[in-house]
Amino acid sequence: MLIEVPDDYTVVDIETTGLSPEGSEIIEISAIKYRARAAVNQFSTLVKPKGRISWFITNLTGITQEMASMGMEITQALSAFKGFLGDDIIVGYNVNFDINFLYDNLMAHFGVPLSNDYVDVLRFARKYLPELPNHRQVTVAEYFGLSIEGAHRAAKDCLICNGCLEGIRNSCGL
Repeated sequence: MLIEVPDDYTVVDIETTGLSPEGSEIIEISAIKYRARAAVNQFSTLVKPKGRISWFITNLTGITQEMASMGMEITQALSAFKGFLGDDIIVGYNVNFDINFLYDNLMAHFGVPLSNDYVDVLRFARKYLPELPNHRQVTVAEYFGLSIEGAHRAAKDCLICNGCLEGIRNSCGL
């Protein structure tokens, strides 16, 4: 994990059917590539699960079984994502969650690890915004006046994450 904030990076977020890579599936992968802190490209896909999406996950994300069934197979989604990501530094919010799912799935399907360096915006929020009641991404976003409408969809969460990163950079001089 990096402790510096890069200017060139890719923000990554996934949605899943549960909290653990063992027994849960990725149902959405999104990434936004930034160069000199400006968005230059985006990747986003739903992923077709083998199992059922629970009511809780549908309620949280808005992703229904029917929507996900139109997505890519996991191997296609991972291959396309890995090609988009390349060797970029990954930025995410509580990014270890996303990295663990992606790592385990890349190993299971292709026998290759996810070895990119990464930055966790949550760690910066905890360090530089200790006065907040909690450090959930939506709390930090609201602190910076960012819209959280559509949160818990991967592409929107990438935008929120980057907004939080920029808010912390600007308010803390990073």
